[in-house]
Amino acid sequence: MAIYVKSEIAPLKRVMLHRPGQELEHLTPNTLDRLLFDDIPFLSGAQEEHDRFAQVLRENGAEVVYLEDLAAETLKANPGLREEFLKEFVTFSPNVDYRQELYEYLLSIPGDKDLILKTMAGVSFQELGASPKFSLPTMLNRQNNFVLEPMPNLYFTRDPFESIGEGVAINRMYSVTRCQETIFARYIFKYHPEFGGKIHLYANGSEHYSLEGGDVLNLSPEVVAIGISQRTTPEAIENIAKKLFADEEATVRTVLALEIPCMRATMHLDTVLTQVDRDKFVVFPDMLDSLRIFEITPAAKGGLNIRDMGGNLREALEYHLHQDRIQLIFCGGGDNVAAQREQWNDGSNTLCVAPGKVVAYNRNVVTNRIFEEHGITVLKIPSGELSRGRGGPRCMSMPLNREKL
Repeated sequence: MAIYVKSEIAPLKRVMLHRPGQELEHLTPNTLDRLLFDDIPFLSGAQEEHDRFAQVLRENGAEVVYLEDLAAETLKANPGLREEFLKEFVTFSPNVDYRQELYEYLLSIPGDKDLILKTMAGVSFQELGASPKFSLPTMLNRQNNFVLEPMPNLYFTRDPFESIGEGVAINRMYSVTRCQETIFARYIFKYHPEFGGKIHLYANGSEHYSLEGGDVLNLSPEVVAIGISQRTTPEAIENIAKKLFADEEATVRTVLALEIPCMRATMHLDTVLTQVDRDKFVVFPDMLDSLRIFEITPAAKGGLNIRDMGGNLREALEYHLHQDRIQLIFCGGGDNVAAQREQWNDGSNTLCVAPGKVVAYNRNVVTNRIFEEHGITVLKIPSGELSRGRGGPRCMSMPLNREKL
């Protein structure tokens, strides 16, 4: 099966990553806010750390595939598709006056992978070499240096789509600067020989309301949790719930909508909550006081039943996962300073590669020690540069296949 993900903890068999590329070199201090970064990672260091991450996944039984390779294979397998791909891609350039020159420049790049990497890295006005045009929008946009902006968030492959139900949902991203990331997924799942016409597509990215993959946790074949967050709206959750419930082949019958604080530090559900074993979750304790949980189930004629379950996370997880006792492991332990520091550096954002075995950043020493005290095997990866993007191992990975649990 091309896509099979029914759990957060079942043994990971296949996962999609994106190795950080030239797009990180195109970050500048005056574009950090717009491009959703807090600092500028050192590319060589980020690549070394990411390569170690990929190697740890391989050592633990997962096949690693790369977004850039899948996109290039899609173009190679479909002669003539690059023209369609580029016509759509250049519409994301804010520089309307240069779109034709941009299209011709990208079309002239001979290799499919070179082309994909260039669309990811961005194109500067200097590279394009086009003569100045004196419209007001262009004169303002030239101050930003890029006729096609870089996509530094791409190494967080979790967000543009999610493996869910019997297939995938391609997302409408919260920020304009990330919307073009979904183009790669759309073409891969429509045209790649392995995926095209073979998977169920619950959304194609054109929806009105934003939803991002970091907010989606596949808790069991029957239960999906989705965060109501800075980047995922309640309307989007209702839409995806209706589509999952309408799919007769899908087994999902409950969506838990978890309202979390809408701010940068807790941008997605998986920045404050991830599963590390059958009966264990790591959680950022500060969010528990304000948490609200809503149970969504199917109703007659395609409607929804919605029940306010209050804010008791442990009780909700025990009930829906049929566990007698769920253990909540606090990020940073009981120390408020350590909790805030390590949550900021993604101590709660773990990637489970098998029950009781997680990949985590080595810098979160307090949380990692507590994991080990609870019997969790921690596969620690270096994180000095990768963590500058505000995303951990789960953010950097999109599982495509897990074993049945």
